[in-house]
Amino acid sequence: MQVTILGSGTNIHPTRAAAGYLFQTDRPILLDFGPRTLSNLLKTGVDRHTIQHLIFTHYHADHFSDFLTFFFDAVCHSKFAHVRPALNIYGPPGTKRLFRTIFRTFPNFRDAPFRVILKEVNDQPFSIGGTLVAPLPMTHSDQQVCLGYRLEYQGRSAAFSGDAMVSPNLVSLCQDVDVAILDCSFSSHAPGGSHMHAEECGKVAKKANIKKLVLSHFYETADRSNVVAQARRFFSGPVVKGKDLLTLQVGKASQVV
Repeated sequence: MQVTILGSGTNIHPTRAAAGYLFQTDRPILLDFGPRTLSNLLKTGVDRHTIQHLIFTHYHADHFSDFLTFFFDAVCHSKFAHVRPALNIYGPPGTKRLFRTIFRTFPNFRDAPFRVILKEVNDQPFSIGGTLVAPLPMTHSDQQVCLGYRLEYQGRSAAFSGDAMVSPNLVSLCQDVDVAILDCSFSSHAPGGSHMHAEECGKVAKKANIKKLVLSHFYETADRSNVVAQARRFFSGPVVKGKDLLTLQVGKASQVV
């Protein structure tokens, strides 16, 4: 299992794309699709027209908006070049209503020459090829369900919190994983609402007994602090500050590329 961070920042960040992660097992899986992540996806060398599985944690714009450009590009490519394979979109309750509204409203979206399959998930595991994907609701927004996801493939495991605050579900999601990518929006010196700060990430990592902690989803205030040192106050294992296009090999050594 390999994961590449396409975006480690938030909606408008001067140096980082917003949330997006490319997991590669026996097939590519895209998890969240925030602004500027599509440009970083192109830099990975993965053919965007072969990606058949998009998973969304929730639909705040910083986790979603590049889907619109991606889909319009897919429609144009399929009409004038080769029809792409079916596109599977997974997300929390409300996914079908949102995407059906988008497909009805945006020009040319209704007439996509490939199949689009919408799947709403909540807390039941599902499989994508040989990868087991286990979603769990996180604590983030009163307006919508936000899911975290755990991916397991050939004895390797990774967890992604999405936007989250500390909760029993988050600890359960991350229990004993090889790599956990956690929402570290804030410095411990300047915490904010609806997200975690670095010390909280360290506490979750310790309680869940993860193998490697990756901090991501930074607001500018977090970037101005030593969030790695703050997380290490509570977690003695490896801590990595995420950055765009950082690739991690998820396994016994959890190597960084």
